[in-house]
Amino acid sequence: MTWIGSGKVRAREVGATVEITIDGLTTQAKYYKPLVYEFMRKEWRGARPAWGDHEVEIVMEHVGDPPWMDLDNLAKALQDSIKGYLFHDDSQVARLVVERRPGDRERITIRVWPRQTSAAPPG
Repeated sequence: MTWIGSGKVRAREVGATVEITIDGLTTQAKYYKPLVYEFMRKEWRGARPAWGDHEVEIVMEHVGDPPWMDLDNLAKALQDSIKGYLFHDDSQVARLVVERRPGDRERITIRVWPRQTSAAPPG
């Protein structure tokens, strides 16, 4: 459950769930793909990509007015950045939840886990 990374991107494993946080927000969804991809390539030493269905939750927390960003573009960029590290292909994502909500700081949290019969994430 120890966090990996010390920059804008950090990650940890909690049971079968991988949680990735990205500090700060920008309105450019394309900014996140190389940022997270480079983190995964250089620093991630956790679980290897798995076959089977996965569930993905992406939460964008903002302070003040929400940024003008299409959540579908954000989801695609983030799924592309973790593809090959947490699952082999984004076609394995059987459930995707993307949410924007007010928070105490600006950040994005990605949670990924193998799909099971219950809707709650394991770990």
